Amino acid sequence: MPKKQVPLTCALCGAMWKASGSTNCWNASGSRPPQPENCPSKIHHDVINEAFSRYLGKDSEEARLAQAATRVEGLCYHREEGGEVLYARWNRVEDTIALAKMMGYQKIGIASCVGLLVETKQLAAILEAQGFELCTICCKAGSIDKMRLGIEEKDKIRPGKFEPACNPIAQAEIFNRRKTDMNIIVGLCVGHDMLFNRHSQAPVTTLVVKDRVTGHNPVAVLYGQNYYYKRLQVQPVLGD
Repeated sequence: MPKKQVPLTCALCGAMWKASGSTNCWNASGSRPPQPENCPSKIHHDVINEAFSRYLGKDSEEARLAQAATRVEGLCYHREEGGEVLYARWNRVEDTIALAKMMGYQKIGIASCVGLLVETKQLAAILEAQGFELCTICCKAGSIDKMRLGIEEKDKIRPGKFEPACNPIAQAEIFNRRKTDMNIIVGLCVGHDMLFNRHSQAPVTTLVVKDRVTGHNPVAVLYGQNYYYKRLQVQPVLGD
C-alpha cells in the first residue's frame, strides 16, 4: 500500500496572517511564528532548495525570469523616506511591460477571448506605444463548429444556432510559429487557458481572467483588507 501523503494546507496560515500580519515563511530565521506540522517548508525542504538553485545561474531562462520578476515586484511599490507605509504604484499592465523590457522581449502574442477584442485592441495600442511588436489571435479563429467536439446541442450557449469552438492550441501554435518572446492571455475560458499554457513555447502571463459575473475580477469574491489595504489601518485617508 502506498504511504498516504500528508495534506499541504498553506491556506490555513491565512488565519495566522490575519491575526498577526505574518506567517512562518514571511520572517527571517529567529523571529518566525511556530511552523505547522504539515508546512511545505518542512515536508518538502529538499524540493524547495533544489528549485531555488535553478534561479541562481546567470544565463538560464529561469534565473533571468526570477530575477526580473523580483525586481519588478520591488518597483511595484513606492516607499516614503523613513516611513513604513508602502504604496502600490503600478497596475498589472505596467508590471507586464516592465518585465518584458527587463527580459529583452520584443515580440508579444496576445491570446484573446472573442468577447474581449475591444480590450485587446486597447492593450495592443499600449504595448505598441511602448515599443513592442504585437501578434493578436482570437480564440474563435477558423470559425470551426463546436459541434465537432462531440458535444450535444443542449451544451451550446444558444442551442439551435451556429457557435464556433475556441481553439487555444491553435492560438499557441501560431505564436510558436511566429516565435513570440512572451504571450499574454486576455480572458480565455477556464480550461482553454490551460490548453494554451500547455502548448505555448514562450512564457505566458495572464492579464485578464475571465469572470462573466464580476466584470473579469474573480478576486472580488474573495477580497478582504488583510494585506493590500493594510495601510488604511495605520494611516488616515485625510490628515488634519
